[in-house]
Amino acid sequence: MTPRAPAAAAALAVALGLLGGCTTAATPVSAAPPHPWAPAEPPAAVDPDAAYVAARLADMSTLERAASVVMIRVPSPDPATARAAVAASGVGGVILMGGDTQYSVAASAALTSALTVDPGLPPLTAVDQEGGIVARLPDAGPGARQLAGAPVDASRAAFADRARLVASAGIDINFGIVADVTPDPASFLAARILGTDAASAAPRVAAAVAGERGIVLSTLKHFPGHGGAPGDSHALIPATSMSLDTWRATQAPPFEAGVEAGAELVMMGHLRYTAVDAAPASLSPAWYGILRDELGFEGVAVTDDLSMLQASGEAGLADPATNGLVALAAGADLLLYVGPVDTGALAVRIADAVAAGQVPAERLADAARRVLELRRAVAHSDAPYVRCSGLCADAVR
Repeated sequence: MTPRAPAAAAALAVALGLLGGCTTAATPVSAAPPHPWAPAEPPAAVDPDAAYVAARLADMSTLERAASVVMIRVPSPDPATARAAVAASGVGGVILMGGDTQYSVAASAALTSALTVDPGLPPLTAVDQEGGIVARLPDAGPGARQLAGAPVDASRAAFADRARLVASAGIDINFGIVADVTPDPASFLAARILGTDAASAAPRVAAAVAGERGIVLSTLKHFPGHGGAPGDSHALIPATSMSLDTWRATQAPPFEAGVEAGAELVMMGHLRYTAVDAAPASLSPAWYGILRDELGFEGVAVTDDLSMLQASGEAGLADPATNGLVALAAGADLLLYVGPVDTGALAVRIADAVAAGQVPAERLADAARRVLELRRAVAHSDAPYVRCSGLCADAVR
């Protein structure tokens, strides 16, 4: 129908009414939508990054999705060797330890810059740069012990400087903000916490996130809090019978403050709060649920190094691939392995578990999407996604 046709039809109806002696006024014709002659609504704005992620995710096989939610230690400090290994594995990211950074910004930057094969979707790069006793790059800034006794804004300034240091090394993620609290001076975390209680730590955690904001991606660790479960998780799985209500009052506030400040990642700890779940938090659906539902966290939940579970010596935690599968099914988005892991075999195990219904396909897709969103956020290219194959693939090698 042409725009003029409705007006002509209305005029004819009025004329016929008059000829028939009708005394009722004709109903006026509205020009408001949804009539086809009304002005069209402007098209909704499209987020190019969201469109890229959606297209990329839809184009990934289950095996590719499985590999994409794994983060490994960088395979070699040699840039060319590391580039080839990361590209071949399809992993979503790498972590650099001290032997990889060589405690040098220049060496780290040369290594990380070599890892990107596709500028539209680089692998994530991460480092533990807390300052103080945990640092993989030269860092003269104050550590947590000093910041815990300083004004809150000192934490913001220190972590802004730390973020610039990490970014100058070409690293995207700092696994650097410890949100645990403990009054125990003998704890392995004592020198790494921003406060001995929730009230003092929470504002400093939020300030640290604010300092890193827009420079690197921030990570809160080790949820739900080592302070409530004494013991070093590098050697065992610490446990506590602390109630959930006590946890909410004494351990949760620094994590809540960091989430509200915009932290992009939360690292799940290998520790048991047995009143909530007998499983370590990194493998616990209950704790991932609390993180999402109570704290409102929508970012990437990354496990602490899954190799640590094997180091505990517990027979049920001896298989690295099984630990990764359980963590993914529980709610982890990114599976971190600092120790050795066969990434190909792990991806196959995950894909097989999805095919068998042991891990819902939606759970893997959700994890892969969250990791893709972070990778896209640090990409240097904003070109739309086009699957690269044949001559295109040869050109980017």
